[in-house]
Amino acid sequence: MTELTRGAYAKPASSLAFKTGTWRIHKPVHQHQAAPCHAACPAGEDAQAYLSLVDQGQLQAAWESLVSANPLPAITGRVCPHPCEQACNRRHYDEAISIHAVERLLGDEALLHDWAYPVTPPAPSAPTIAVVGAGPAGLAAAYHLLRQGLRVALFEAMPLAGGTMRTAIPAYRLPREVLDAEVQRLLALPGLHFHPHTPLGRDVSLEELRSDYPALFLAPGRRLGQQWAADFAIPGDLHTGLQMLENWVAEGTLPELPSAVAIVGGGNTAVDLARALRRAGVAQVHLITHQRIPAPDVPPADAMRASYREVAQALEEGVMIHEHRGVRRLILRGERVVGMELIHMKKLLDQHGELQRVAFDGTETVLHVGQVIPAIGQGIDASGFEPLLHQGRFVLDPYWGQLAAHEGVFVGGDARSDHGSVSEAVGDGRRAALGIAHRLQQTTLPPAPQALAGIAYQRLNTHYFEPTPAAKEPVLPVEQRRGCEEIEGGLQISQVRHEAHRCFSCGNCLACDNCWTLCPDQSVLKTRDIAADGSHYVFDYDYCKGCGLCAHECPTGYIQMQDR
Repeated sequence: MTELTRGAYAKPASSLAFKTGTWRIHKPVHQHQAAPCHAACPAGEDAQAYLSLVDQGQLQAAWESLVSANPLPAITGRVCPHPCEQACNRRHYDEAISIHAVERLLGDEALLHDWAYPVTPPAPSAPTIAVVGAGPAGLAAAYHLLRQGLRVALFEAMPLAGGTMRTAIPAYRLPREVLDAEVQRLLALPGLHFHPHTPLGRDVSLEELRSDYPALFLAPGRRLGQQWAADFAIPGDLHTGLQMLENWVAEGTLPELPSAVAIVGGGNTAVDLARALRRAGVAQVHLITHQRIPAPDVPPADAMRASYREVAQALEEGVMIHEHRGVRRLILRGERVVGMELIHMKKLLDQHGELQRVAFDGTETVLHVGQVIPAIGQGIDASGFEPLLHQGRFVLDPYWGQLAAHEGVFVGGDARSDHGSVSEAVGDGRRAALGIAHRLQQTTLPPAPQALAGIAYQRLNTHYFEPTPAAKEPVLPVEQRRGCEEIEGGLQISQVRHEAHRCFSCGNCLACDNCWTLCPDQSVLKTRDIAADGSHYVFDYDYCKGCGLCAHECPTGYIQMQDR
């Protein structure tokens, strides 16, 4: 009788007797990693999470996921410079996901259908926290304090809430009906008591707030124009950029201006004012900046602080930008400006290895203008909280925002002086609210959590995706940009779902079945219910030989191989 070898036949289920997992030196594991968009968002949004829900057609659930971090999506979807898209892995493949357009549509849909914020009204006996300043940081702090089960007293010096979103962002970027609708929905939440016309230092004092409330969040903004002169010369008709922009935004009026005006600065205020002057009929608007025009190949440290989108539209509208230029001196006739001498500026390493702006003698040029407007930044109006400032600045914990020498007092928004976008202010308010809630339970704040590190493009397997162009928002033609008509339109729901479908789902399970289908040992098991790690798959390590095929074929980098 011929003796058969083991490989010549197999009895039913006999393969289960050979636990090939004992051969393994590496094993696959599910390891969730943050998508780059999540890591880059200053407001803390997890765009991948709500894009997944949009792709499934669950718009309200997607909005609820979004507002778990940012309660102002209809606003930020319009005005945020969206660093999430700069970080998006898809841009290395074809084009970044239009995340801001998805955010904007979800915010607009919530306004249209009056979706309720996912907030449980706080108990009548819950502690009340004082928030000073109803700009984006103050509104976000109030909202997240409510989500933590706390009550809020919100104080604002102006008659209406909104802060610089109302006073300094033109309506062609942020329509007033959108701002009013989103802000009013927030102010109507139970447990939030809004006190307009109540400036700190006049109607309420810092001492009163600190004695009446267990914690305090300050978001006063920065509304004082900085002093400016060129070679000690100050023109007699000097107006700061923010002052002029606020007048134009609030009243639609500007002082009588010559045919050629120069604005000194490279931030959002400078660019918005330049565009306002063009709409007011100024023939030549020059913008003088030490930085370069933002572009993908320009290092962030050398780029104008204004977003690329706004700068590009300003150039379309006829604003002339002079890069890497500084003002050497003004040319005056009496107290009236008739010109300015510019000089080339560039960042070079000094003897200590730090980058410094250096003027190049011999590169002087003369620019003939009739007025110069500085828009070089703003300072804090310290009225009411002078004891909290150190040399005119707040010294605070960089993550939670708590003042170093004043426990229970938190600061956020433009007043922090280390950033200045609406989304960054929203993030400040959210983190401060979490810090306040934590501090009411314990005496000290925990260390700042480790910063998210988005999964790298190289970790993805893009062979399973097809190149697809991003949906483009409609943009108002240049010749129609005469007043405050909104320049950028929104996407349709079908286009937004198209954008959501383009998402790589970086670092998250795509439920594509690749690991389950391709495993040669059938050691990936598909579960009927969601597994503990949030996926629908588990590894049977008794039979997994650690070949790594599942990790190699995972499109999103969700499976990684670890040493046994």
